[in-house]
Amino acid sequence: MDPSTGHGYHGNNLFSILSRSSSERKVLTLNVLLLGDRQSGRSSVGNALIGGQEFQTGACISGVSMTTECRLLRRNFPGYFRRQGAESDLTLRVIDTPPLLPQPQSVHELCPEGVHVVVLVLRADLPHLNTHLEEHLETLFGPEWCRHTLLVLTHADHLKEAELQPAVYLTQTTDSLRALAEEVVGGVLFLDNSCDWPSIRGQPLRDRLLRLSARNHHTALTVRTEVSI
Repeated sequence: MDPSTGHGYHGNNLFSILSRSSSERKVLTLNVLLLGDRQSGRSSVGNALIGGQEFQTGACISGVSMTTECRLLRRNFPGYFRRQGAESDLTLRVIDTPPLLPQPQSVHELCPEGVHVVVLVLRADLPHLNTHLEEHLETLFGPEWCRHTLLVLTHADHLKEAELQPAVYLTQTTDSLRALAEEVVGGVLFLDNSCDWPSIRGQPLRDRLLRLSARNHHTALTVRTEVSI
């Protein structure tokens, strides 16, 4: 707990987040948590972030998700950005989770230092499925969750078929999704599933979460392990 703000943050000191590699480049390490319902495209978003196909994707079998437990994958991107005039690597530790929300203890075990960015993955073509997300996220992280969250809406190709612009869609969607889109500080990113979007949209996704984390001075949200979901 940060005594100056009362927020449940883990501080990221110079040695835990910015370290020097053998080539004297600095390294920024961010913990990224993926959350979403069955078939939301959550694991595919994870593959886009790491630039590979390591997270298992595919259709549910008998209603059971392909992802049944939390899984962490790590990827380093050398010289990804410049910080204070020097080249810095970006290392992403991406945690994929079972549908909806994982048990807090499972997340804490994978990233005890906290979560820098929450990527909430929802389907644009099934907005009625997105209920009570704000309450669940506040249970997991506390009231500051929205400052660290980016909303990704997959299956945006359905909007193109309906000749509906993303901005117009957000004014016409369900009240709960519209309120969620307005609440998350990281904003909304639409992804088209009709093309090979994981490889195409990987860098925009990484750039967006890097900007969001920088806005929060790379502080990490503490997982509330004393509660059960």
